[in-house]
Amino acid sequence: MTVSLRPAALAHAIRSYVCRAPGTFLWLGILFGTSVIMHQLTPDILERVLQRRSTNIHNLLLSPGRVLLTSALWLDGGGWPLYVLVFNIFHVPAERWLGTGRWLAVMGVAHIGATYLSEGVLALAIHTDAAPHSAVNTLDVGVSYALAGVAAVLTYRIPWRPLRYVYAAGVLLFYTAPLFDHLTFTDIGHFSAALLGLACYPLTPRRKSDQAAAVKAS
Repeated sequence: MTVSLRPAALAHAIRSYVCRAPGTFLWLGILFGTSVIMHQLTPDILERVLQRRSTNIHNLLLSPGRVLLTSALWLDGGGWPLYVLVFNIFHVPAERWLGTGRWLAVMGVAHIGATYLSEGVLALAIHTDAAPHSAVNTLDVGVSYALAGVAAVLTYRIPWRPLRYVYAAGVLLFYTAPLFDHLTFTDIGHFSAALLGLACYPLTPRRKSDQAAAVKAS
């Protein structure tokens, strides 16, 4: 038997899916726009644009609020379609489960905390001559710290504890492995973001009313 899906029904299903995670899809829309811009710019102009939005040590000292926000609106590596897939795997269920406000809070903790921790380590390396002074202008943009935090906090959405521990171990292993191979400050940032995501347990719904709302939304 062939089941046909009317265009109106399909449009309603897509609209319902998107409206249940508005923050995620608004973010994806912005990233699509900035990705289009990136492909229109010459390499030297693109580098200047991204440098102005980079959360490097120099910019964090001059205008931390601006770069912490704008750095998360540009992609650093990988195509936009890849992030559509990744956002649907991690951000969509997280936003539905936590609610948009707490989802934003988890991302803020991971993005801001990991940025300062990783740049702090880099600053220490510069101070001890383990890294050149030019590293204060190292390019650092993208959405990966927030993604690591959200991926980690989803640990607490898994009801069966043995599977929860396996998932948490997998997330930590994924972000720990790069620390032992050509260590960079972004590797430290990703690992820090995952730990910060796990530390966001107090933001997860635990009361029966919260759990019922989360089940209804998912």
